[in-house]
Amino acid sequence: MDIEAPTPDPQRAVTRLLGLLNLEEVETDLFRSQSTDEGWIRVYGGQVVAQALMAASRTVEQGRLCHSLHSYFIRPGDPKLPIVYKVERDRDGASFTTRRIVAIQKGRPIFNMAASFQVPEDGLEHAITPPSDVPHPDGLESDPVWARRNAPNAPEPWRTIWLTRERPLDVRAVESDDDFFNPQKRPPQQRHWVRLAAPLTPEQAGDPVLQRCLFAYASDMTLLDTCLAPHGISWANPALQSASLDHAIWFNQTPDMNDWHLFDQDSPMAGGGRGINRAIVHDINGRPVATLMQEGLIRHRPSPSGAHP
Repeated sequence: MDIEAPTPDPQRAVTRLLGLLNLEEVETDLFRSQSTDEGWIRVYGGQVVAQALMAASRTVEQGRLCHSLHSYFIRPGDPKLPIVYKVERDRDGASFTTRRIVAIQKGRPIFNMAASFQVPEDGLEHAITPPSDVPHPDGLESDPVWARRNAPNAPEPWRTIWLTRERPLDVRAVESDDDFFNPQKRPPQQRHWVRLAAPLTPEQAGDPVLQRCLFAYASDMTLLDTCLAPHGISWANPALQSASLDHAIWFNQTPDMNDWHLFDQDSPMAGGGRGINRAIVHDINGRPVATLMQEGLIRHRPSPSGAHP
């Protein structure tokens, strides 16, 4: 039986996301974000990556775009409080610009990033072929539809979260578990189509800095789940302690977040309480847009009886 829930407003969700990226410059190379308490236990990692990239981009000469970033999550962020981003200008060279960014809450760093920016130039080119067996996203179930279908069998607080949280991203899984809380073991591979839930204006869509930051926001949404797939463990399992530890992006070109992107993800290994995840992201035309790498914490501590608490 379906559960009554407010009608989602994708445009409002995207507008809220754009507001998160509209950082206040409180001093030279010092920026402050809005707080956003949307029910998260801690600040979503993709938000911090995107905001740190936006802060760094605001200190870089126009026309130089981020080609790579490398970041570490140090402490969980409090979603009820704003985050301050401090940018260090390491180098402004003839072709490359380098920045270091620290995200701060309550006087302590919660995250740091190194980002490199480059003047556009021509060079040698080749590209990997995208997978050929992936169905078009139009024929796949969207996240809100999946949530409504599965909510009756979900315990609280998941049921309320699934039905009330407005999503700025339209995420469609190619491979989906029928039982989110008790998934079947499967190979450490998964694929998702992702785009914004509502379109940007032409001016926003033509902003390559904004497009990269929106992509950075999306890049942390599904990656960590990949290393859990062969173990048949949901990230909602109370016996699991999970979190992003580090996160890296290499941009091949400017994404168009108005359109679909295929996150082709795999996990080459897990061990020591950590799992490695990676993805090659293709646009709807098969061009590689970015490469992602992430190491995540995956401590599984079942109860002494062997049953999950």
